[in-house]
Amino acid sequence: MGEFIITDEAMDESVSERPLLTNKNFAAIKSATDLEKVLLDKGRDLEKAKFNMSYERQLIQLQVQLVKLQRWIQKTERRVIIIFEGRDAAGKGGSIKRFTEHLNPRAMRIVALTKPTDLEMGQWYFRRYIKELPNRGEIVFFDRSWYNRAVVEPVMGFCTPEQYDEFMRQVTEFEHMLFEDGVDLIKFWFSVEKEEQSRRFEERRKNPLKNWKLSPVDEKGQELWDKYTYYKEQMFARTHTSFSPWTIIKTNTKKLARLESIRHVLSNFEYEGKDTAETRVLPDPNIVMRFHRSIYHLD
Repeated sequence: MGEFIITDEAMDESVSERPLLTNKNFAAIKSATDLEKVLLDKGRDLEKAKFNMSYERQLIQLQVQLVKLQRWIQKTERRVIIIFEGRDAAGKGGSIKRFTEHLNPRAMRIVALTKPTDLEMGQWYFRRYIKELPNRGEIVFFDRSWYNRAVVEPVMGFCTPEQYDEFMRQVTEFEHMLFEDGVDLIKFWFSVEKEEQSRRFEERRKNPLKNWKLSPVDEKGQELWDKYTYYKEQMFARTHTSFSPWTIIKTNTKKLARLESIRHVLSNFEYEGKDTAETRVLPDPNIVMRFHRSIYHLD
């Protein structure tokens, strides 16, 4: 099968009760036709199964390209930062996992800072993030970043209006210094609809393996939706620059968001082996877009 693109409810990842496939079922599968018959007999969603198989194939091929990209970054001693921002349950963590699961851990890091200590609260805001910047030949993935102060902190009252204003004045200068020093900075905003966020919160409540993902701050996400929207728009308008643009990823379908965000990163570099990729490395503009091109946002 070729690349399979669907955008309907067939790709919903919610867990439901379905008859399990047995070893006997698998033993009877000798062709794609046999597989379709078994899935239909078990009452499975055939379109979803096709999408999932295509997703797995594309993901593996894109992860191969990420390995090539990482080797090139090491060889050329580039320093790369990839920031993942977005509302709670937008799919940031799941995407970072797919980005990193086959990379060399010696040449990449995931940074997910907890709330600042008393000591850090008395320091310049950017200091705790400067310590996490990449070394030569390294990629650093920020699961939330200094942009906490642009959205989460003012929404939740974790910073003063003066601290917020100071951050908004300084952040573009900070990022311009990174740019001038040769750091590659990619800023993602994962955009999810309010109804989809609510569904994901409910799934986390019911799933004992995901309970830890649900915090009191998350619980207020729905209640404070419009306030988040206001600060998000302020952030885009004031921090989207030519040297450090925002890239918006539509994430109502997590698997498509994962594939297309990887493609966006790959498209930003001319690394060795890119021309032999066995899958598309340019992102879908219906899912990935620059802020200034995005007239309609999911969130």
